[in-house]
Amino acid sequence: MSRREALIGAGIVMAAASDAMGQPVKAPPVKPEHAKFAAEIAAAQERLDAFMKAFNARDIPAYEATFNFPHVRFASSKVTVINPGFHKPEMFTRGALAEWDHSAWARRDVIHAGADKVHIDTRFNRYRKDGSVIGGFDSIYIVTRVDGRWGIQGRSSFAP
Repeated sequence: MSRREALIGAGIVMAAASDAMGQPVKAPPVKPEHAKFAAEIAAAQERLDAFMKAFNARDIPAYEATFNFPHVRFASSKVTVINPGFHKPEMFTRGALAEWDHSAWARRDVIHAGADKVHIDTRFNRYRKDGSVIGGFDSIYIVTRVDGRWGIQGRSSFAP
């Protein structure tokens, strides 16, 4: 077994253990080096909670309400600029989400924070209805405050 295969296998086991049956991992405590921006971090983490809740509910208006637009997504070797109305109900039944039932955060660590922007290193897992893991995906989320409103403005993900 290669080192890569071992790490992937360990990651799947750890993902299953860290959020059994797809229960989300809560945001970790604010690190001392980011204490000055604790309120901003709390607002950014709340946006991630709302994002996941709306996505799992397949509630497109609530999902898009978690974004600041334009929203930019880097995934699957593509850069996609997302504006209101981009998401459609069929996105939940096709392609990478064909077997998908729900997702959950496995990691949400702040890597940078400021008055109007927070970068969060995340890992989320996708699950089938029976609770089995489809996959775990590392991502960086960029949450911004625009006109006093916090929203996810960009993300770079290894998810399809």
